[in-house]
Amino acid sequence: MNRNRLVYAFLTALVVLTGLIIRYFTDGLPGGLDLYLGDALWAVMIFLIIGFIFKQKPVWKVAIISLMFCYLIEISQLYQASWILEIRSTLLGSLILGHGFLWSDIMSYSAGIGIAASIEFAGSRFFIGKRKGK
Repeated sequence: MNRNRLVYAFLTALVVLTGLIIRYFTDGLPGGLDLYLGDALWAVMIFLIIGFIFKQKPVWKVAIISLMFCYLIEISQLYQASWILEIRSTLLGSLILGHGFLWSDIMSYSAGIGIAASIEFAGSRFFIGKRKGK
């Protein structure tokens, strides 16, 4: 796999923008979908950033690294020391570290990364197949 970093930077910015719009400018999607969608998009952003950093790694390795990172951030929310609570009380700290452990977040991260990895895998197969056919 040889990812185009410019494309991944653009996609990351697009995902961040979409996530912020959902978080701050929607009045709630049906069934609380905005909560799950925001977490899934956060995980997609992590997947894209990991893919940007490790542009040669296969999709499955990028997915595993991304899942481990997301899960560690979620598990870290069980730690409630005053210094980290102060960081979480800032906008950036809240967006990156979150506030409280939720199993639904783990599921949303898994779904987001699963979808992103599937799209990348299918896309890479499609484009590689096109190049080989020429």
